[in-house]
Amino acid sequence: MKHLSNLLFEAKILKFIPRAGFPFLGAGRETVAEHSFSVTFIGYVMSRMVPGVDALRLISMCLVHDLPEARTGDLNYVNKKYVVADEQSAIEDAMRHIPFGDDIVDMVMEFKKQETMEARLAHDADQLAFILDLKSISDTGHTSPDQWIPVVKKRMKTDIGRQLADAVLDTRWDAWWMDGYTE
Repeated sequence: MKHLSNLLFEAKILKFIPRAGFPFLGAGRETVAEHSFSVTFIGYVMSRMVPGVDALRLISMCLVHDLPEARTGDLNYVNKKYVVADEQSAIEDAMRHIPFGDDIVDMVMEFKKQETMEARLAHDADQLAFILDLKSISDTGHTSPDQWIPVVKKRMKTDIGRQLADAVLDTRWDAWWMDGYTE
């Protein structure tokens, strides 16, 4: 139980690790845990839309895809030009004493390799979470996301990911709030 307790504390630390790209946008902020929630929820939605996908695997992969960042931190694209995080060693070390640790290592590595439909959908969920952030920042008056939105949109690997990205970009961030509003 001690190792499981340590794992829970390690995952919890993601609530305090900021995502590194937001300072370059000049607006917005998010922790790795907040991002992981968004990615996981998007993965759940995608799992309901794609027949034949292993929903539990997809959702689980979305949940753990950034778990190595508890040890490596989040690196933005500039950081990655100079620093190489050994995410495989980080996740292997973290899972060394966990009874189901090999499953988590396998999911993180599957996500990185992008060879399965679940991994490609999880990748798109990860990018869609960023597109949602960029769109929200843009809709509130900031122009910095304008250069990033096309770049992130091109990263999409699945048809459903591209369709969702288009829908997000065609929807104002607060449209759900005003839908049906009357006085």
